[in-house]
Amino acid sequence: MTSFFPARRRMVVAAALSALLLSASTPVFADEAKAPAPGLISVSGEGVATVAPDMAVISLTVLREAKTAREALDANNEAMTDVLAAMKAEGIAERDLQTGAFSIQPRWFYPANKDGQNEEPRITGYTVNNTLTVRIRDLNRLGTVLDTSVSLGVNQGGNVVFTNDDQETIRETARLDAVAKAKAKAEAMTGALGVSLGRITQISENSYSAPPMPMARAEMAMMAKSADSVPVASGENDYRVTVSVTWEIAQ
Repeated sequence: MTSFFPARRRMVVAAALSALLLSASTPVFADEAKAPAPGLISVSGEGVATVAPDMAVISLTVLREAKTAREALDANNEAMTDVLAAMKAEGIAERDLQTGAFSIQPRWFYPANKDGQNEEPRITGYTVNNTLTVRIRDLNRLGTVLDTSVSLGVNQGGNVVFTNDDQETIRETARLDAVAKAKAKAEAMTGALGVSLGRITQISENSYSAPPMPMARAEMAMMAKSADSVPVASGENDYRVTVSVTWEIAQ
């Protein structure tokens, strides 16, 4: 009985050591058997969608000056009220009219120094600016709107920006074009190397739009036909999407 327990302990310890050595060596064999990582190919494609704008955004500013802030504000309010009424008469909806900026600023006079005497600057009047942002969805009315606004007292602004109402649909067209170009480029490269594309590991996108650039084209006819309207040309908008795609190389 006395010699049985020491022998049994030796067997248990030996088994434990064997199991420990086996478990420690197993990851080494797994690493050695692991397949090499596949090669990668990364390409980019740019898609472009060019469309004529269907909307213009303009800023119209009424500036009035007077000796007092009250007088300048009253004069400005009167002119801007007429401008707002005219915009609505042109069929522009309330949702497309928004006050963009408003300010009341003193006009300072700084006297020149005489005989070493410094006179204090003084306020000689006040200036009131009120800017209206207008979205024009019927571009045929743009020239008339600009002309009418000036006639009613708008004396600053303009800043016409041509854009499109449904930009996401246009960008989707450019996006599909970019993906097709990226894939065609990758297939041409792998085909030349005698390999093929595997699974996609990464894809990213970057998009932007360019304002219309006036060009001498027949379809860019002047929208203002009458002599009492401001002549304008809308051009075309470019919407660009760049897609970058990474594939595994299947050999």
